[in-house]
Amino acid sequence: MSKERAVVLGASMSGLLMARILSDVFPEVVVIDRDRLSGSPNGYGSRRGVPQGQHIHVLISRGQQIIEDLFPGSTAELVAAGVPTLDHLGDVRWFLSGNRIRQAESGLRVLSASRPLLEDRIRERVTALPGVTLVERCDAAGLVTDPDHRRVTGVRIIRHADGSAEQVLPADLVVDATGRGSRTPAWLEGLGYQRPVCETVEIDVGYATAMFRTSSVSLDGDKGIVIAPTPGHPRGGALQILERDRCLVTLIGVRGDRPPTGRDEYLDFARSLQFPDLHDAIADAEWLGEPVPYRFRSGMRHRYERLDRFPEGFLVVGDAFCSFNPIYAQGMTVAALEAVTVRKHLAKGSLPGSRDVLRAVARTVDVPWDMAVGGDLAFPGVEGKRDAKVRFGNVYIPRVHAAAARDSTVAVAFARVSGLVDPPSALMRPGIALRVLRHSAGPSLGSPDRVPQAQPG
Repeated sequence: MSKERAVVLGASMSGLLMARILSDVFPEVVVIDRDRLSGSPNGYGSRRGVPQGQHIHVLISRGQQIIEDLFPGSTAELVAAGVPTLDHLGDVRWFLSGNRIRQAESGLRVLSASRPLLEDRIRERVTALPGVTLVERCDAAGLVTDPDHRRVTGVRIIRHADGSAEQVLPADLVVDATGRGSRTPAWLEGLGYQRPVCETVEIDVGYATAMFRTSSVSLDGDKGIVIAPTPGHPRGGALQILERDRCLVTLIGVRGDRPPTGRDEYLDFARSLQFPDLHDAIADAEWLGEPVPYRFRSGMRHRYERLDRFPEGFLVVGDAFCSFNPIYAQGMTVAALEAVTVRKHLAKGSLPGSRDVLRAVARTVDVPWDMAVGGDLAFPGVEGKRDAKVRFGNVYIPRVHAAAARDSTVAVAFARVSGLVDPPSALMRPGIALRVLRHSAGPSLGSPDRVPQAQPG
């Protein structure tokens, strides 16, 4: 099968990263998106296609590494644009399972950019690639296939920008990166295929995010705060510094708890968290806007890899494949990992079989999905299968957090796992497991000492 044109549906981070890797092997790559993307306000707005765009987004360590590999020099460009950099562990106050994690240099660099700015700069790099075209205000109306529906040969599109009639855009490969609202299950059914099983974990998270002047926020030298909700204290929040002397604060309620959007009530909610640090940081800070709400009902994973039949020349990635509870900050990094996975298959020469690629993407998703689902199932009332692995994780991980409050080696090990740099099995290595057993006894810690680097506890 030839590799002349690839079409990517969706110009969010997942779609842009897919366009980048497809440009290595396809002379022409067309990215379509239903939103208006031109005239971007330099990353300081949001758009309909990214409903969480006004809230905290973190490109965790592994995602940062991949994006720098795909777009050499992008880190330096973002830093030059005023994006703060920080150490994942050393510059952030982490409160996990009721423990303040010991701060230490982890060597894991994080770019603290707003989601709109990050997407804007990546989009600029992608559209500058030879053969890549971005078509905005364009919607995908359905797939086009060969007569027996075994291979996708293009996509039907409607260009809203010029009001043109529906037309067919031929393609040797079509990639659905349209997010949680993907219509692929219905498209497959219409072509005579089965819909994939959709696994859901309903956590019902409520957000409210406000922007403040960073120079007015009290951080005592730190660059971020994360207070994770726990089963015993199901409210949390996070503070992220951004470019242009701005920072975002996102308050979180779990299982139907809704952070308020009035300023006084917002501060009261912040005061109700298990630790005072977030409230104290913004109590006297300068507001740069009113709190904005957001609701995330459930994590979703479409099991495309388990279908007996799937059309060739078609792939599904990003949130259209698997959508995570956003409090774990995995989405953009998993999209980057998926792009790397697809690149490996494309590098073999001929156009890979869709089912083979989807199975590989599923393996890429397995670890972050299990981490997110395990975390969600720790909360009473969340429905899901609590097998032996989930039950063990929900006993062991709080002990890791308790040990990490005392032992910087454990803290760095956990940071590497949560940053998707190391697999979860790294926390079970004998040296770390012994430290966890040794240091996890005793009451929770709220104010551990800082240490300049990882060292024995």
